[in-house]
Amino acid sequence: MASMTIRNLSDDIKQRLRIQAAEHGHSMEEEARIILRAALIEHTPPINLARAIHDRFAPLGGVELDIPPREPMRAPPRFG
Repeated sequence: MASMTIRNLSDDIKQRLRIQAAEHGHSMEEEARIILRAALIEHTPPINLARAIHDRFAPLGGVELDIPPREPMRAPPRFG
């Protein structure tokens, strides 16, 4: 495994890293590895609901839903 040294790290950042590492029960070095790993691993973008539904039913030839006829708006109820 490779090693690396980070220079010119502000005291504030170092202190915040120390606190976060302690909260998670890790050494500062392990916490820095976890942060770097999480930041650099490729994340697949979340799929939106419409795309998920389309992809689910596309192999079946799709699904066509009937659009219900529009009706005039009814009058709001009167209380009083």
